[in-house]
Amino acid sequence: MEEYLYLRPTGFVDSPFGYDGKVLRLAGGLCWFGAIEAIIVQGGRRVRHELVPVERLDGWIDTLPSALAEQARATIARLTAPRAPLTLGTRTIRLDQPQVMAILNVTPDSFSDGGAHGDPGEAGVQMLEAGAALIDVGGESTRPGATAVWEGDEIARVQPVVERLAAAGGCAVSIDTRKASVAEAALAAGAGLVNDVSAGLYDPRMLALVAARGVPIVLMHHQGDPATMQRDPHYADMLIEVYDWLEARIAAAEAAGIDRARILIDPGIGFGKTIRHNLALLNGVSLFHGLGCGIVLGVSRKRFIGALSGEAAVEQRLGGSVALATLAAAQGVQLLRVHDAFETVQALKVWRGLRDEALSPL
Repeated sequence: MEEYLYLRPTGFVDSPFGYDGKVLRLAGGLCWFGAIEAIIVQGGRRVRHELVPVERLDGWIDTLPSALAEQARATIARLTAPRAPLTLGTRTIRLDQPQVMAILNVTPDSFSDGGAHGDPGEAGVQMLEAGAALIDVGGESTRPGATAVWEGDEIARVQPVVERLAAAGGCAVSIDTRKASVAEAALAAGAGLVNDVSAGLYDPRMLALVAARGVPIVLMHHQGDPATMQRDPHYADMLIEVYDWLEARIAAAEAAGIDRARILIDPGIGFGKTIRHNLALLNGVSLFHGLGCGIVLGVSRKRFIGALSGEAAVEQRLGGSVALATLAAAQGVQLLRVHDAFETVQALKVWRGLRDEALSPL
């Protein structure tokens, strides 16, 4: 039975100075790791699991069977390769540092901010002014229990908002949708990225559309659909199953003609996951760098934050959201999808200040 190898960067240090040969740079960003958690899986079960210091990595790989050694070298190359910047119209978004992807829902029933924006266009401009790198506009709630929205209604909600934001000084805009017709309308209105929570599985036309337009896409993991996904979700091995699922969706996107450099992945916190599943993903999120794509993470105001803090209401989950954003940044996540742009940008500036100080010559 074939074995498969997975490598999770860990043992992070503030800077590489004084650690020649002992650390590696993660995805060309601001994080350096000194060890790798190596996981070997056979028949869906972990059969070997060990912590390997970077300074012993080459020697350790030499002890592996040839097939696993080949997997190891390919994965390390993906772990360390810089992520190409995203081009969204006239805007360029660098992925060598954590950035904020601000959520702008123009829906009446979003779990967090449905109907909260009297003027969605102005709200988006304010998020941009707060320091968000791009604004993610959505016209259909995909919260647990949500029902589908007719594509005509979804287009009517998002198109004028995308047009206004795209005209606001070249604002970078993404469209959060599962439907190719909505994505097409939003791209025509000025959006430059498609954020598909179904990873191209809901609408078979989506991947072909993205390939034809040459725009980036976010492929998000989910289990089930919004109406049913929180009904007893289960996994034999959370991290490995999500990794394999995303790897398969990346392959499908590439087969459709989408360049890997334009693919981002999202482990889908809260989409068919229990509290424990979400926490396991967050603890192990650095594993997904091995897929060689930029990582998007959406944890803002999620239900499990409230569950861990006395069932705090949605509007009382800012502290937990910001804490998770900085944890993600420390594991090299490139895009943080959030509701609270100003507070998250401020937290990332403080994180970046600490990192810059560590990287300054003594």
